[in-house]
Amino acid sequence: MEIVFTDQNFDQEVLKSDKPTLVDFWAPWCGPCQMMGPIIEELAKEIGDKAKIGKLNVDENPIVAQNFSIMSIPTVMIFKGGKMVKQRVGVQSKEALKEELEKA
Repeated sequence: MEIVFTDQNFDQEVLKSDKPTLVDFWAPWCGPCQMMGPIIEELAKEIGDKAKIGKLNVDENPIVAQNFSIMSIPTVMIFKGGKMVKQRVGVQSKEALKEELEKA
């Protein structure tokens, strides 16, 4: 199941996570972001407990979005050990994201 990341829980849930963590930066008004929604949900089901997968609404959580210089959405970032290890901008396939998570 995907997690909702926020300005308040980002450090604990993402940066301090002991698992690789994928964060989908999105906004409700963004068409391509809406296309990513089902992809992220399917990936979360497939990956299970091997990694954390979630979404962060950039409109509701501007601090994290600003800290990571999110200029375009959807942006997907993968974190491991408190650091961002991969960034992809635009709509991505489930297979590509799964491959990146497995490498992390």
